Amino acid sequence: MPVKGLLRIDMHLHTHASWDCLSDPEKVLERAIDRGLDRIAITDHDRIWAAREMARRYPDRIIPGEEVKTAEGIDVIGLYLKEEIPGGTPAREVCARVREQGGLVYLPHPYARGKGGSGRYAEELADHADIIEVFNARLHDPALNQAAADLAHRRGLPGGAGSDAHTLWEVGRARVELPAHPNRPDAFLEALGSARVSGAASPHVVHLASTFAKVARRVARPGRPATGARAD
Repeated sequence: MPVKGLLRIDMHLHTHASWDCLSDPEKVLERAIDRGLDRIAITDHDRIWAAREMARRYPDRIIPGEEVKTAEGIDVIGLYLKEEIPGGTPAREVCARVREQGGLVYLPHPYARGKGGSGRYAEELADHADIIEVFNARLHDPALNQAAADLAHRRGLPGGAGSDAHTLWEVGRARVELPAHPNRPDAFLEALGSARVSGAASPHVVHLASTFAKVARRVARPGRPATGARAD
């Protein structure tokens, strides 16, 4: 993929490596390209194997990441990771471990209920973040994304956007458009400084797909809890 012009990136999506998603990683990338995206960040729940394998196969197309469910019950994303960070790790330690790997700390949906702690940790974790997610397509209350945008503005941090896709249909519903750059954390962070965020909220029905995926996993593996079980 030539490094010129503009790139369009969905910074937050899932594959079947996540316990609440059934999407094949190859199909996710195909759908992203069909939707006009140039690059995607694969950020599975507490798992990095799919993201790492896809990054090996498509080094210009994939940002390997992980969405870690922290000890506090909220999510922190690491981008450009090499090693998996265990779920249940305290949030500030997650941030430190991302940095140790040379990655970027991405704070997703910081004001969402449950997975964002309703903002209780937003100000504290902003001190340790490189990027704030200012648009998440699975948040249906615009005020939650606006609060995140306000946080990014106050702290002088770049804003990111992600579909948080758990189905192929959702891929690309949020994106950043930014100057083309090599697929490296330093170059990405610099380019985000002049990014344009766009997107549209997904309908509420998408959450039923996550519920279906959870049930399907339990049926396929009776008597065994889904790995990294969590609320989506």
